[in-house]
Amino acid sequence: MGDILSDAGMDLLFRKARTHRVWQDGGIGDALLAALYELAKMGPTSGNCNPMRVVFVKSRDAKERLKPCLDKGNVEKTMTAPVTAIIAYDMKFYDLLPTLSPNSDARSLYVNDPDYAAITALRNGSLQGAYFIIAARAVGLDCGPMSGFDNAKLDKEFFPDGRFKSNFLCNLGHGDPAALKPRGPRLSFDEACSIV
Repeated sequence: MGDILSDAGMDLLFRKARTHRVWQDGGIGDALLAALYELAKMGPTSGNCNPMRVVFVKSRDAKERLKPCLDKGNVEKTMTAPVTAIIAYDMKFYDLLPTLSPNSDARSLYVNDPDYAAITALRNGSLQGAYFIIAARAVGLDCGPMSGFDNAKLDKEFFPDGRFKSNFLCNLGHGDPAALKPRGPRLSFDEACSIV
């Protein structure tokens, strides 16, 4: 049996971690953002395809570019967050497969099948986005992942060549615990799972 994460670690990543909407003052250094990515990239993807791409929106100018893409209810929480990560996926991830998956001709599975490539990019980019949230918590950051934005408008602004597609946004910083609402309920094992 493998090692088991401590209760404190499980609390940090899951049981006590919350989605934050109100942020304390203070920035996030670039080195911490790099450490977050270095951890998140280690999660598994099919064929080691690694389609997630991240834009860390940090400067005031970049935030102003992001603002018109946001739904009204997400403007304040995003504009006040120290960093907003655009979690995107690369539609031509397969061009890097000769490096990422050198023991097979994995690129040929996708290059002539755009539908298969698109669903693979979305699925594995979403997996990597979940790893990103867990990694952010592991390096001491609070997260506010969300949809609630105009994907087409954001993609035109940040990814004009069309190669990358936005999936979701994740605000990062140190959340204000006093502003948290009670945690929403979760489904029980019996409601969500079956063993066959």
